Amino acid sequence: MPPRRPKTPKTKLDPTAVTQLPAVIPAASSKTQQSHQNFDRAARGVMARLSGGVSNHAFFEAWSDWAQHMVRSPGRQLELLEHAQQNALKLMSGLLDPDAKAPFTPKPYDHRFTHPDWQKQPFRMWQQGFLATQDWWDHATEPMRGLCREDAERARFLARQTLDLVSPSNFPWLNPEIIKATRDTGGRNLTEGMGKFSRDMLKTLSGDRDPAPEGFEIGKDLACTEGQVVFRNDLFELIQYAPQTKQTRTDPILIVPAWIMKYYILDLSQHNSMVRYLVDQGFTVFMISWCNPTADQAELSLEDYRKRGVLAALDAVCAIVPDRPVHAVGYCLGGTMLAITAATMARDGDTRLGSITLMAAQVDFVEAGELLMFLDESQIAFLEDLMWEQGYLDRPQMARAFAAIRSEDLIYTRNVQRYFLGREDLPSDIGVWNADTTRMPARMHSEYLRALFLENRLTAGRFAVEGRVIALKDIAAPLFVVGTEADHIAPWQSVYKTQLFTDCDLTFVLTKGGHNGGILSEPGHKGRHYRISHRPTGALYTGPDTWLGQHAPEPGSWWPEWARWLASQTGELTDAPQMGAPDKGYPTLMAAPGNYVFQP
Repeated sequence: MPPRRPKTPKTKLDPTAVTQLPAVIPAASSKTQQSHQNFDRAARGVMARLSGGVSNHAFFEAWSDWAQHMVRSPGRQLELLEHAQQNALKLMSGLLDPDAKAPFTPKPYDHRFTHPDWQKQPFRMWQQGFLATQDWWDHATEPMRGLCREDAERARFLARQTLDLVSPSNFPWLNPEIIKATRDTGGRNLTEGMGKFSRDMLKTLSGDRDPAPEGFEIGKDLACTEGQVVFRNDLFELIQYAPQTKQTRTDPILIVPAWIMKYYILDLSQHNSMVRYLVDQGFTVFMISWCNPTADQAELSLEDYRKRGVLAALDAVCAIVPDRPVHAVGYCLGGTMLAITAATMARDGDTRLGSITLMAAQVDFVEAGELLMFLDESQIAFLEDLMWEQGYLDRPQMARAFAAIRSEDLIYTRNVQRYFLGREDLPSDIGVWNADTTRMPARMHSEYLRALFLENRLTAGRFAVEGRVIALKDIAAPLFVVGTEADHIAPWQSVYKTQLFTDCDLTFVLTKGGHNGGILSEPGHKGRHYRISHRPTGALYTGPDTWLGQHAPEPGSWWPEWARWLASQTGELTDAPQMGAPDKGYPTLMAAPGNYVFQP
């Protein structure tokens, strides 16, 4: 599918303005005007809380654009009429021959209709009718000539959300699995489900969270790789992990996770901890553990995260392991910030980075994924008003946005299981981490949404650091870039485009899985595969679709490939470095995982 083109901003962009973004509301000419504007912001903030931070402007615009183009497309209307007739015939044939293969099947990630009784009448008729309607709307919201592709995708998303709300699987009297469970338990499943619903509703209203289930305690079962906190400021703690081998590689590794998540997604359980895997391979590993910002930190900026975050951590690593290049690893938005930092360092002649690994990290945001489908000026202003009083974007507001991408599975299937079938959620390490959400400082969140996602300044040559534009092509350190096949947050085609904006030696890996599951692809994980390629310095660019056809999948985990690549970059084996450097101002402060990971 060709990339979605963002709408041209209506305001003229300053090519050097990035860290000092324009004020959301222009300066008032009088105190009265300022008070009126503050009243407007407060009102919009209330509406934003009620809507979960989603502006209705994009909804109306998308439907209006789609409807207007549909009205003046009689041929398309005829096509949709014929498609509806075909679907109706398929449904009729399925009713007349109950032994025939179902004409419509759920999408691979849709688990609402897995119970075998959905193949019995009348449940099969309801299921097939729903899937036929879903198929028609998928067809109806395909791009039309003249229709903005962004609005077509928005219309499809909205149609899918509406259909998911009225799916027969959501109603106890239409769902055979609920009917069977009610009959077998004498209705106990519904009473237990109602109890769970009441408790969940109280927790939602109070903002309380359940403690981690037994066997998933942070610092004991999760985030449990041995190490020490060797530096702390108000923004992050730096963890140095203890060596697990007699000798280690001479060069250290610094991992920069996204501030949108707790760092221990990369140090989950012992069997799937990327950190433990690296130290077991003889690497000296450092990890940034970001704070969970409060309203007092509302003014934290992108520049703070670069300078007092990534660069401060780099200074500490270079002091503890002196005179050696550092091999930096960035995940998700942490990878984006690492790319910005690396380009700035290259511009300024700072050669401390020996290599750079970017995992599920975008540098170009034309294809930003479904999470940002509705991002426009109205939406950003809405979020800014939401954050205006509270000083941050809160955890539930972010969690709802992620869940909406796959609502049929993450919302409706879970709710049916919990509230109508009375079943407890099965605890898992990634589930515990996923529930351990973070907040986003107001200023930083606004800056990266505007500068990166909305205006795409980084690859457009308009992203300035300290008043001077940076360019990714200045990066000379070797790159190892990882995309995941089913990533709906950072689509792999977007991650792949790192090759379009850099000229250095680059290894690209495409691995099976989604944004988190594809990265957590430890050796021995069943059903995994990956594709890998190497682009030497100065090679010609190959598009993602062509690249995909040229590289066959290889079975297994991509981690060993990465470990071999890192080993080739990080020098020979030598005695492990000391923990911290007290004589240089970096004493060991406390055992890993530190304090910040426990911040509520």
